[in-house]
Amino acid sequence: MLSRRAFLAGALLPASGGRDDAWPALERNWAAVSSRGEPWSPEHAMAREFRLTGDPALKRRVAETIGRGVREAYHAGAVKTGNWWNWEIGVPKRLLDLAILVGHRDDGLIEAVDHFVRPWRLLFYRGTSTAANRADLCLVTLLNGILSRDPRKISRAAEALSPVFRYVTSGDGLYRDGSFIQHSTVPYQGTYGVSMLHGIGAILRTLRGTPWEITDPALGNVFAAVEHSFLPFLHEGRMMDLVSGRAIARKPDGDRRRARAFTDALDLLGESASASQRARWRELIANPPTGHRLMPAGARAVHRREGWTAALSMSSHRVAHYEHGNGENLRGWHTGAGMLYWWGKGHGDHYSGDFWHTVDPYRLPGTTVSTKRLPDGAGGAWGENCPPARWVGGASDGVHATVGQHLFGLESTLEARKSWIFLDDMVVCLGAGITCRDGVPVETVVDNRRSRARLTLGDGWAHLEGHGGYLFDGSIRVRQDEYTTLWFDHGTDPTDARYVYALLPNADLAATKAARVTVVANTPAQQGVTAGDLTAVNFWRPGTVAGITVTEPSAILYRPGHTLVAEPQG
Repeated sequence: MLSRRAFLAGALLPASGGRDDAWPALERNWAAVSSRGEPWSPEHAMAREFRLTGDPALKRRVAETIGRGVREAYHAGAVKTGNWWNWEIGVPKRLLDLAILVGHRDDGLIEAVDHFVRPWRLLFYRGTSTAANRADLCLVTLLNGILSRDPRKISRAAEALSPVFRYVTSGDGLYRDGSFIQHSTVPYQGTYGVSMLHGIGAILRTLRGTPWEITDPALGNVFAAVEHSFLPFLHEGRMMDLVSGRAIARKPDGDRRRARAFTDALDLLGESASASQRARWRELIANPPTGHRLMPAGARAVHRREGWTAALSMSSHRVAHYEHGNGENLRGWHTGAGMLYWWGKGHGDHYSGDFWHTVDPYRLPGTTVSTKRLPDGAGGAWGENCPPARWVGGASDGVHATVGQHLFGLESTLEARKSWIFLDDMVVCLGAGITCRDGVPVETVVDNRRSRARLTLGDGWAHLEGHGGYLFDGSIRVRQDEYTTLWFDHGTDPTDARYVYALLPNADLAATKAARVTVVANTPAQQGVTAGDLTAVNFWRPGTVAGITVTEPSAILYRPGHTLVAEPQG
């Protein structure tokens, strides 16, 4: 939202003026943004050095690079090929950055940006002009306005950023429950979300102290999202993979790089936040609080207890099974089939390194899958593979939770009801109504731990030394090589198969043997457990369990004197 002052500035401020006008401030502000962190290219390093030394030879070399780029590739007459992002965001942002840093006005560059980033791109908040992409398009428009000294472009960039601050109820953007979606169906705090925070921070910092300074009160939603949408997925210096889309299949240790990008974005955004907000963010990074964060709109959950953390990745009618695109993550098929990540003491790097390049994509921990062989990129690119499930969510009191997923297999006849009850010392996992007609076995993967540690098996329990324990009902299968894999084999074309198991992070052998789980229901109609005075039930259909009666599908956490009900999503 623009103030009257900003509107008048955009309409009336002359394109050129004296030494006291806004342009030097904008250029200085942008230089402060661009000079953060490591240079992104040799030319960028030269441009930053020029800001310090004023060496005309450096300016000349950078200007030659810009001119060559405009002549050979990026000019108004060029034919746009390949990914639109390169033409509207990637290339112009870098060329404009260089030009502003060295004070080199290139009319060909300005004309090219005018050609490829038309004003209508910021008029409508839809398509590829939403969330992170919208922030980047606004930033490119702002930089083009600074270079061309055109106040209309700067006003346009500032005004068009406001929709990014608003909560959404569908599609791309921030949700009240903490979810963040990009590409319409992909939870994306880890990459696009970080890019959005960085873009917003860059624009706020560049406009500071100018007539276009942003004062929209909805900006508070972005500051709040840092704690509620992003920080829950930061764990021991890594950004969790379940909110990173196709990026998980890139270079090893990408979770570390994404975490660094996030903290860099936070530093920049923090310059426009209050001192108390910045202090709060630093404290949460250093000492993540225990508790549960359930984000139904993004089909994600994070559970933190003392010494361990678990995170759950599901899919629904509005959240894709997985995302692939640009040839990336072609075998991420089952990451939304109830993948249960967990980190115990000393295992913060468990899913880092070469995990995604070595793990069996049909045996991701926590998932129930048909073993039907799938082609690379099955189900459609860019998150175009949502199942029809409408009941994905649950109930949480901020400490414990009951979460459920109506599972439909990717390019499969598989259907199942899956539930997870997150407690103080365990996660109880229930499956029922597992039915499939693919002509192949169906499996539920209890765990697939990247470890050769000693595995001890007992009657209804297993213990992996240095990791934790497992309780299970029925027969379980085991394989140990580079990975230790435990799974239920439901057989070929099962009808109403089911499973019960519990994950006990950090439990030693004695604690594993002594642990107990009380399951009060595990059918396609209801699934639930009791633990102490807590009763947690997912009612897929109306009914009565453990003295609790509901008349419509609901997720219930009940403790005497306190009841929490969450209606299913529809």
